[in-house]
Amino acid sequence: MHTLSMVIRQEDLMKLAIAALLSLIIGIERELKKKPVGLKTSLVISTFSCLLTIISIDTAYSTPPRDEINITMDPLRLAAQIVSGIGFLGAGVILRRGNDSITGLTTAAIIWGAAGIGIAVGAGFYLEAITTVFIVVIGIKVIAPFLMKIGPKRIRMRELSLKAHITKIEHIEDLLHFMKDEGMVIDNVRIAGENLNYEVDIRFSMLLKENTYAVFNTFHTLPYLQKIEIEILS
Repeated sequence: MHTLSMVIRQEDLMKLAIAALLSLIIGIERELKKKPVGLKTSLVISTFSCLLTIISIDTAYSTPPRDEINITMDPLRLAAQIVSGIGFLGAGVILRRGNDSITGLTTAAIIWGAAGIGIAVGAGFYLEAITTVFIVVIGIKVIAPFLMKIGPKRIRMRELSLKAHITKIEHIEDLLHFMKDEGMVIDNVRIAGENLNYEVDIRFSMLLKENTYAVFNTFHTLPYLQKIEIEILS
């Protein structure tokens, strides 16, 4: 009995170590991109998820039977609650900026995925967990950038925001024609103001082969634009 307990304890320690190692691989990718969920957060989520899964499974199978009471336990009930509970943490990193762009979705998915890695390892699915981490890292670091370079044109386009002041309302139409001629796809146009003082806010997509300064210069050549502001949204 003592030997069996030692084997189980060593296996549990191995599970925790594997979960921590796999979470570090995901955390490094987020850390390199300076995202809020990095090494430490991924490590904590995955390791504790693994621990709770181990407790859930071990408790279900180690609870002694009783003649007077029929005890039935789901080995993964606690693990199921991890998936629900981790959603609150993921929601906290999804941000909506003032320009209506949404950020943090990938980071939120990484949080959920780190919990999944911990659950998988805690339940003994080592190969599946390792394969999943490998696929995710390859997808984020290799496949996605590859498609951004040689994929369909719409995928390779970056989303930008242009804010500028225009003194004459007829120049707004001139600006839209100029952007279309330059191969820019206009997604949304907002116009505010009154006589001789119009503010335009345009969200558009384009193949960004140059830096932000070059894009700024492209619009700066237009004499009817004032107070130009360019922001890359994605």
